[in-house]
Amino acid sequence: MKFVFDPFLVFRHHETDPNKRSGKPRRLKFTTSRSLEALIFLVCFFGFFGFLAYKMTLPHMLNTFMQTAYHLLLETVFYIMAICVLMGAISKMFTEFGVVRLLENMLRPLMKPLYNLPGVAALGAVMTFLSDNPAIISLAKDNNFARYFKKYQLVSLTNFGTAFGMGLVVIAFMTGRGYGSGALVGLLGAVIGSIISTRLMQRFTLKAYPEMDSPVTEEEGTEQNISFKSEGNVFQRFLNAMLDGGKSGVGIGVAIIPGVLCISTLVMMLTFGAGGENGEYTGAAYEGVPVITWLADKVNVVFEWLFGFTTGELVGFPITALGAVGAALGLVPTFDAAGIIDNNAIAVFTAMGMCWSGYLSTHTAMLDSLGYRKLIGKAITAHTIGGLCAGIAAHWLFVLLSMIF
Repeated sequence: MKFVFDPFLVFRHHETDPNKRSGKPRRLKFTTSRSLEALIFLVCFFGFFGFLAYKMTLPHMLNTFMQTAYHLLLETVFYIMAICVLMGAISKMFTEFGVVRLLENMLRPLMKPLYNLPGVAALGAVMTFLSDNPAIISLAKDNNFARYFKKYQLVSLTNFGTAFGMGLVVIAFMTGRGYGSGALVGLLGAVIGSIISTRLMQRFTLKAYPEMDSPVTEEEGTEQNISFKSEGNVFQRFLNAMLDGGKSGVGIGVAIIPGVLCISTLVMMLTFGAGGENGEYTGAAYEGVPVITWLADKVNVVFEWLFGFTTGELVGFPITALGAVGAALGLVPTFDAAGIIDNNAIAVFTAMGMCWSGYLSTHTAMLDSLGYRKLIGKAITAHTIGGLCAGIAAHWLFVLLSMIF
């Protein structure tokens, strides 16, 4: 088999077609849509970086790009990874010694009136809060868990679980930077957003597919993923839980690296301006062309009323949280160093970061694994509304509590 380069975007395949006696080589052409897609991508790619290079000069842009990613890796990623390891160990010990079961039993009475879900859904909230979004799918595919749900309720677990994803890590991160009160208010905002998102998803699903108002059958949940069995003495269980949980935390910490370095770097380069004393570009980290800030400042009166944001730069956090909350956390130290955040902003960040927690990158895979790909659009729409409501609720709750205390 021999391949020859063709300048007209084709490959000439020199294996003789058995259906053609002439032995004429076949041509495997790119489809028109793929060629157009490649052309559009190249125009957007070079247009975007060409714009940055025009404003910053090419050497400064490249240096800033690398320096920002390097500083994020050293100053933010490893810090978040350390939190993930510690929180992973704590969450595993909570599971091992029955704290998760205790929390589940305490939260069960709230599930039906707040979320229109059976009481066992509380386990999903606790598990995703202690780990990440995909934990809810492992539960939803378990027959012992899924049999309590109707079909429309089961698919709404995608929105329900996502709203609590990486909650413990987010709150620990914000508290570690001295904004504990704002983080707790943000947790309340995330709960409000989760209620709105879950209820909307159920409403959208039933309206489009009334037949999903039926119980889940055994065939739709045949795996056995829930296990709270413990073996060995107390010391052995404690040590194993701590080490196994820390190991899972390393996995989460490693998983956030691409998001922080790629997404956060791009967002920062579109959020902050030149760093020189006279407004010139130096190629240092965290410089850029403040396009996001410029756009946000044009309608900042809206963001100020809804979220209490005093400057357009803060919009970068919720935008980044759409793709990955870990990447959004990477923006906080820079905002903090610039002196543009307070407990109100942290409350909004926590609420929107927890509620959204990268749902644009996880909802598709989560619903696809459940076998309900047709509901992806409805889930994303419901969760977008829920996340916005979470941020608004966190801001006004903070304002109310500030007036009282």
